[in-house]
Amino acid sequence: MNQTTKNALLQAYINLQKIVEDLYLASDKAIENGEDADASLLGAQAEQVFERAEAISSVISEQEDG
Repeated sequence: MNQTTKNALLQAYINLQKIVEDLYLASDKAIENGEDADASLLGAQAEQVFERAEAISSVISEQEDG
């Protein structure tokens, strides 16, 4: 994998991790406000984004090892 591709994937990973953090923080705030349905929705979305970030991390690791 060339460096430009690796850098793009790393930046995507970092951005996705920030989105995950933001979604979990919003979920926590929704819980505090008694908005359980919103909290659940935000948490579920955070999990999906986290899984995508982990998939990108795996691609980077596989390419470095391969």
